[in-house]
Amino acid sequence: MRKIWHLITGVVFWSYKRGSLPYDVMVILILAFVLLTPRSWFHDQPKIGTEHAAGQIRLMDTDPSANTELFRVDASLLELPPQTGELEKETHKVLSRGVTSLHGKMFRIVQIQAVRAADGRVIGYDVQIKPAHPGSH
Repeated sequence: MRKIWHLITGVVFWSYKRGSLPYDVMVILILAFVLLTPRSWFHDQPKIGTEHAAGQIRLMDTDPSANTELFRVDASLLELPPQTGELEKETHKVLSRGVTSLHGKMFRIVQIQAVRAADGRVIGYDVQIKPAHPGSH
């Protein structure tokens, strides 16, 4: 029993000298675990934008006749000054990642309009989008 206890404390406190048989066995077991464990056992893959964007991107309106959708995007998702070209590019990325129905689909931004608080601060953007067809600009 004492020998088993000594073995357990040696493993827990990593008290074996480098190059000894128990040390080498522990290193081999650790390497085998790291290299042979299937990725599916660990569910640490980031979700594509849905967690941070939950509630921060809302569908406000759809217009079937014009084939457009209007989303309200929280300004905190866009970490850049409101320059037209960069804002459009960043908004497109945020919508692609944050809206499940847009994953893997092509769309173009028709209009971006700032939504302001009473003090004039931009709190969000109303973004109107339209499905894009391959080859169209």
